[in-house]
Amino acid sequence: QVQVVESGGGSVQAGGSLRLSCSASGNIFRINAMGWYRQAPGNQRELVAGITSDGSTNYAGSVKGRFTISRDNAKNTVYLQMNSLKPEDTAVYFCNADYYLMGTWPSQSARSWGKGTQVTVSS
Repeated sequence: QVQVVESGGGSVQAGGSLRLSCSASGNIFRINAMGWYRQAPGNQRELVAGITSDGSTNYAGSVKGRFTISRDNAKNTVYLQMNSLKPEDTAVYFCNADYYLMGTWPSQSARSWGKGTQVTVSS
């Protein structure tokens, strides 16, 4: 079993900052990529930022220049530093891990989601 757990959400005023953390643990051989997604009420889940094992990053246009994703490979942990927050950033933020399972041959890949953490930005 693999567990993905997010932390760091909360409420902040517009212009403020928050830092989200996400750790993956369990039967993981190697993580390929981790990413942050968000879903606001009535909207579909969307990619916010992703990072691969070699450090390549990808950001949604709406957060470029404001959010920064980083990763600690040794801890299977990914962070999302969110600055200059706007009310439209309000959503539940979910972490996703894409990984290879330990003890399988050929190596089997899988994806797991966290339960999400609420981010609320007030104007």
